[in-house]
Amino acid sequence: MQLSRYIVSFFIFIISLNAKSIPISQIDINGIDLISRGTVLSYIPIEVGDEFNSELEALTINSLLKTNFFESVSTKFSNGLLEIQIKENPTIKFIDFKNFAKDSVLSEDVIESLKKTFNLSQGKIYSDSNLQLLINKLQDLYKEKAYYKTKISIKKSIDEQNRIGISLDFDEGNKALITKMNIEGNAYLKESELLDLFEIGEPDFFIVNYFTEKDHFSQKAFLAGIENIKNLYLEKGFLDIQVTETKIDYLDEKDSLTILINLEEGNQYKLFDINFEGDLLGEKNTNLRDLIEVKNGDIFERQKIIAGVKKINTLYKNKGYAYSEVNTSTTLVDSNKVKINIAINPDKKIYIDRINIEGNHTTQDDVIRRKLLILEGQSYSKNEIDESIKNIKRLGYFNDVSYEINRQTVNNDKVDLLIKVEETKTGEISVGLSHSNSTGAALTAGISQKNILGTGNTLKAAFSNSDAVKESSIYFLDPFFNNFGHSISYGFFTKTTNAENLETSSYNLDESGVLFGYGVPTSLNSKIFGEFKFSSVDLTCGSSIAVDEASQCSKNDDLDMNFTISYSKDTLNDYFFATDGSKSQIKTVFALPISDFKYYKLETSNKTYIPIFKNKTLKFSNRLNLASGYGGEELPFFKRYFEGGSSSVRGFDFNSLGAKYSSTGKPKGGELSFLSSVGLASSLAFLGVDNENMRISAFIDAGTIAEKKSNFKIDDIRSSSGIQFSWLTPIGPIGLSFAQPLIKKASDSTQTFAFELGSSF
Repeated sequence: MQLSRYIVSFFIFIISLNAKSIPISQIDINGIDLISRGTVLSYIPIEVGDEFNSELEALTINSLLKTNFFESVSTKFSNGLLEIQIKENPTIKFIDFKNFAKDSVLSEDVIESLKKTFNLSQGKIYSDSNLQLLINKLQDLYKEKAYYKTKISIKKSIDEQNRIGISLDFDEGNKALITKMNIEGNAYLKESELLDLFEIGEPDFFIVNYFTEKDHFSQKAFLAGIENIKNLYLEKGFLDIQVTETKIDYLDEKDSLTILINLEEGNQYKLFDINFEGDLLGEKNTNLRDLIEVKNGDIFERQKIIAGVKKINTLYKNKGYAYSEVNTSTTLVDSNKVKINIAINPDKKIYIDRINIEGNHTTQDDVIRRKLLILEGQSYSKNEIDESIKNIKRLGYFNDVSYEINRQTVNNDKVDLLIKVEETKTGEISVGLSHSNSTGAALTAGISQKNILGTGNTLKAAFSNSDAVKESSIYFLDPFFNNFGHSISYGFFTKTTNAENLETSSYNLDESGVLFGYGVPTSLNSKIFGEFKFSSVDLTCGSSIAVDEASQCSKNDDLDMNFTISYSKDTLNDYFFATDGSKSQIKTVFALPISDFKYYKLETSNKTYIPIFKNKTLKFSNRLNLASGYGGEELPFFKRYFEGGSSSVRGFDFNSLGAKYSSTGKPKGGELSFLSSVGLASSLAFLGVDNENMRISAFIDAGTIAEKKSNFKIDDIRSSSGIQFSWLTPIGPIGLSFAQPLIKKASDSTQTFAFELGSSF
C-alpha cells in the first residue's frame, strides 16, 4: 500500500516538471533604444526552442546586468512567449571635474586617462559601478599624495533623451606634510646616508624647502626610496636585506605625517668563488673570470657581477651567438660566503641574412650601408651592429637611428637586420639676419646641403655681410669619393675683414683663393686629411698698427700658399648632442717656401663626453695652438691667435685676452693659445621639459694667450664659470651663456651674457 503511494507521488512529480518546462516559442525584448536586439540576444544564454525554467531566468537576468548596459532587467514567461523587460542605463553627456588644484594630484591628462580606464568618457553607457570605481581610485590617488581629508561630491542629472551629466566637485583639504622621518635597524650604514636616498623627508631649510617641497609626501617617491635602500645594501653585499616595517602615521589635528622604517640588514656576504659550466666554446675559465671585476674574498657587489655577466654574454654575441644565454645561480658556502655558478648556453651560431633600411626617404641606401661594419652573410656580432649604428648617427643626417633583429622561422640560424632611421633637415636656403658674439649682426644668404639628393655629399654656398666680415664662398665635399672611403673637397672663397670691428687693431684684410682637400681613413673612426690652399692677400694697415707692426705693414707680400695635414678621430655617439665618446684632432699648417709668408701652425684639440648619471653628461675639452714664423720671418700678425668670448673663455669680451698694444690698448694676439673647460650638461627633464633638442650645462673655463711662445706664464691664465643653454632649432643650434670671471685682472674687459648661433654643448 505504501509502495503504491510512492509510485503515484513520483508520477505526479514527473508530470509537474513537464508542466513547468514549456519550450520557448518567441522572445520579445522591450525597453531598448540605443542597444540593438541582436546585442541583447548575444548576451543571454537562451534561444527559441529552449525549455524555460527558474535557473535560466536567473542566468538571463544576471548576464544582462553584468554588461553594465542596463539599470534593471525583468522577465515574464507565458504560453511559450518570453518577454524581457529592460531599462537602459543612460549615455554619458559629460563628466566634469571641478575645483581641484591643477597638477597637485590631477591634471587634464590624468583625468582623460581615468575616464577611459573606467569607461566614463562622453558617449559611453553610464554605470553606477564604474563611477564608484572611479571615486575609489580618485580617493586612492589623493591619499598617495597625503591628501587625507579630500571629499568628492557627486551631482547627476538626466535629460529627456536619457543622457546623464555628472559633476565631481572636489574639496581637497590640506596636504599632510612630513614632520619626522626615521630609519631603525641599520648598523652598517648611517641613517643620514639612507635618508638621502629619498626625494621626500623632513623639510629642508624653509627657503630651500619652498622650492624642493621635500616634506610633501608621495607614495611613488616613498616606494622608490625603499627600493634605493634595498639596492644600496645589495651593492654592499647584504643579500638578506629586508624592510620589515614601514609605518606612516597621520596626525589629523596637525595635518602632519611621521614615518618610521625598520630594517633587518642580515649578514654581509663575500664572494667565495665563481664556477663556469655549460658549452664555453673553447673560452678559458680565466678569460671569462677576468670579465667580472670582483675577486674571490671581495664583498659581493651585485652590480659589478651583473655587469660582468653582461660582458660574458656580449662576448658570445660578438662571436655570432645572438641568442646565447648566461644564467647565474648562487650557493651559500658558509654564513657569509657565496659561490656563483654561471651556466653558458650559446645556442646556434647566427648569420645575417638580409639587411633592410627603413625611413630613408631622401638618403640613398648606399650612403647608410657604407657605414655598416656588418654585411649580409656575415656571422652576427652585437658590437659591430652597435658601432654601425653609431657611425650612422655621426653622419648628422638623422634625428634617430635604431635597429631590430628578426629571427627567421624556417632557417632559425639566420636573422634579418632592420635599421630604422628618422631623417632630419640637412639642407636649407637662407636669406636674413644672423648674430654672432664675434662678428656682430650680419646680413646672410646662402644654400647649405649636407646630403645632396641623398648622396651624402656636402654643398655650401654662402654670403655674409657684417661690419666686421664680408664673405662669400662655395664648398663641395664628397666624403666617400671611392670604394676605399677616401674623401675629396674643393672650393673657392673671398673674404674682407675689418679688424677694428673685431675689437683688434685697425687694418683691413682682403683675401680670395681656392682650396683642394683629400682625406684617407686610417681606422673605423679616424682619418688623415690634407688640404692645399692658395690665396691672394691684400693688407691695408691703419695709422696706429702701421707704427706698432711697421716691418710687416711696409711689405708688399700678397701670396699665401699653405698645406694643411690633420689627423682626427671621432667616437662620439651623436652628431649634435653627444653624451659619450670623444673627438680629437691634431693639425699642422705649413706655408710653402714659395709663399710670400713664412709661418707654420700646430693645433691640437680634444672633447671628451662621459655619462655619469641619468640624463647627465660630463664634458672635458682642451685646445692648444702654437704658431711661429720660419726662415727669419715673423708670424704674420693677422695669423695670431686670440682668446676670450663665447667660443673661448666665456665671461670675457671677444678677443680681449693677452698682451695689448701700448698705443691703442687693442689686443695683440699671440703665438700660443691655451683653453681648457669642464662642464656638466643635463636635459631639461628636471624642469618637466621632455625635449631631446635642449640642454643646460654648468661650466668652468680657463685659458690664456702668450704673445711669444717663450713667455707663457701660469699667472696669465684667466678663468670663469657659468651656465649655458643650448637648443637645436630648425635654423641651427643656438647657445645662450651667462658667465662670471673667477680669475681676472683689473684691466680685463668682461661680458656676462653671450649669444651664439651655431653653438652646442
